[in-house]
Amino acid sequence: MIVRMVGGALLLAMLLAMCRSGAWAQPLIEEIVVTATKRERGIYEVPVSLSVFVGRRLGVRGILDLVDVGKFVPNLNVTTFSAGHTSSANPFLRGIGTQDHLITTDPGVGVYVDGVYLGRQVGQHWNLANIERVEVLRGPQGTLYGRNSIGGAINIVTSRPGEDPGRRVQIRVGMRERFDAHFHADGHLSETLAATVSLGVNRRGGLGRFVNVPSTSVEVGQTRETFARTVLAWRASPNLSVTLAADANDGNNGLNPYTTRIDELPSGALHRAGYRNADVAANPYDNNTGAAEQVRVGNRARGLAVIADFRFREHASVRMIASGRRSQYEAGLDDDALVDDFLRFPEAGNADQDSLEVQFRRGVAGGDLLAGAYWFEEEGANVQDPTVFLGSVGRFTLDQAVQSAALFTNLDMPIGERWRFAGGLRRTRDEKQASTNVGTGLVSARRMWHETSWELSIQRELDTRMTAYAAIQSGYQSGQFPARPYCLFDDPDCFVAGDNITALNYELGLKGQPLARVELTASVFHTRYDNLPYQVNATAEQGFNTVNLIVKQRTTGVELEGVVHAGERFSLGAALGWLDVDLEKRQGVRPVAPLTPEFTAAVGPEYRRTLAGGGEIRARLDFSYRDRMFGEASADPGRMTRIGARSIVNFHLGYSARGDVWSLALYGRNAADARYDNARLNTGDYLLRILSNDASEFGARAEWRL
Repeated sequence: MIVRMVGGALLLAMLLAMCRSGAWAQPLIEEIVVTATKRERGIYEVPVSLSVFVGRRLGVRGILDLVDVGKFVPNLNVTTFSAGHTSSANPFLRGIGTQDHLITTDPGVGVYVDGVYLGRQVGQHWNLANIERVEVLRGPQGTLYGRNSIGGAINIVTSRPGEDPGRRVQIRVGMRERFDAHFHADGHLSETLAATVSLGVNRRGGLGRFVNVPSTSVEVGQTRETFARTVLAWRASPNLSVTLAADANDGNNGLNPYTTRIDELPSGALHRAGYRNADVAANPYDNNTGAAEQVRVGNRARGLAVIADFRFREHASVRMIASGRRSQYEAGLDDDALVDDFLRFPEAGNADQDSLEVQFRRGVAGGDLLAGAYWFEEEGANVQDPTVFLGSVGRFTLDQAVQSAALFTNLDMPIGERWRFAGGLRRTRDEKQASTNVGTGLVSARRMWHETSWELSIQRELDTRMTAYAAIQSGYQSGQFPARPYCLFDDPDCFVAGDNITALNYELGLKGQPLARVELTASVFHTRYDNLPYQVNATAEQGFNTVNLIVKQRTTGVELEGVVHAGERFSLGAALGWLDVDLEKRQGVRPVAPLTPEFTAAVGPEYRRTLAGGGEIRARLDFSYRDRMFGEASADPGRMTRIGARSIVNFHLGYSARGDVWSLALYGRNAADARYDNARLNTGDYLLRILSNDASEFGARAEWRL
């Protein structure tokens, strides 16, 4: 591992030496501005391993949501996993993520929309229509982004009112009954007031049938989503501006495709009860459930945010971000996928969150000081009623209330002409109160945690538009109560929260434009995680042995991204990620990081040509590769949870009229129809395969400016 990290560092040193050569030409490519450090900075000035997707380019690459983003970022894999939901998003970044969705579990990768944290995985499958950009920050982001960002953070930035006046209509039609219709309007209502309105519907047919529920109108994997968002921006004075944003989305979808394997586990409860693989649907994308009430999954979310910016001196300002979100869902799995009612877990959940962040900024010695306070509160619950486990009927409830408060500061300042220093500190206090009833009576518990996160970085500006940086970042994920504490039947004191998970990341990076038509970012890193919980299963003589381990994880990796612009017409983009995840051996078992491929890669050639009349044709091909991985935290081949490698190809062939008045494109998503598993879970009684809903799709997309 050390040799590999040193090798990566030598690679960066060689690139650094090349970049300092005076023979390199001056750059011609415009630098993207990001807000990854909660300040507007050029992407090459940010000492973070960072991928950026510009909003108007998302459709060209076939990116519709966060799952699609996960196909093109080094060391990122995003799945839809939770409770059969097609609207959940579970990011796994640099070997860190969360497979579960219940209220006591927290994601290891934070998702933010305009600075507002989204606390739940269900509903994070955010629609990316009318988005300005998506920023993916890799590595712990504990100082500026806070808790639950130990793997990284995904920052979604929406378009600002008044920046692109006019009206747009987008229509997408394609296979699988695809029909998307989006409307976006942006304009000035007065000299001081601007507004945007975005709304739309997304429709797509399923991949299979519910064979034993012929009366249902829903298909396996079907999606029916409606969304709306409106934003008002008021310039009250030259020094005061206020933005009010409201959003809503509703989903009424079909259960995610999945299947169950029984014969492979002859000692499991399903096999012992007389069931066999022949009892589940022959087509894995069909479903043999007989529970008509569990073929649909739904979610609803509403959000309101207020952002106020006040400049009270020339180089001093205050920003306030206040937000409230309400969400609920209905889901659950008929786990056995059989017509008989043997294993079934219908589920309803809700989560209400409120947050407030106040940021103070002031210019200091040619640099920038950012300090602030953050408050977050969430209440939520999950109910499974009735649960049917091996034919026995029961009821399961779980609820939790969270209060989190933090103070933070970050200083970014120059040191001489070419050096820049940044450092930050954050102190957080978390308190959780949870209760559950698994059939043994109501059990409640409370716990409080404190954590200090910090970061240091130093940057060196090179002769061209290149920056080299070295950074140390820490972060943490708050301790968690058990999600399914059925251990209470044997141990009445097992409903106990764990310690904080902590992360410390060492990183070297290089980014910029080493040649006039070349963009490059490269990083090598090593991250240390402590108190990381893993549920690990291993084969035994009579079946399977399950142990809950709290382990140390050491992750070393390399990330490369670049674009070569060969003239005005052709460009070639590429991304490469490599991970080496080493987990501590405990109780004779060495776990693995689940849903984490060792290699990730993406390549995207693009051709553009302006025609004599001013119109433009554009052709693009995108290739994405994710290496083999494990569906759970065990590499034991007897568990049968290894997921094969996958390659996905998207293409776009389009024409835009002069001035972008209208455009028309043919597209293909997953054009080779790669079928793959999103996850695999071995319960000991059966093997559960969560299948991807990402089959091939071909169609046309049109846009008009009105």
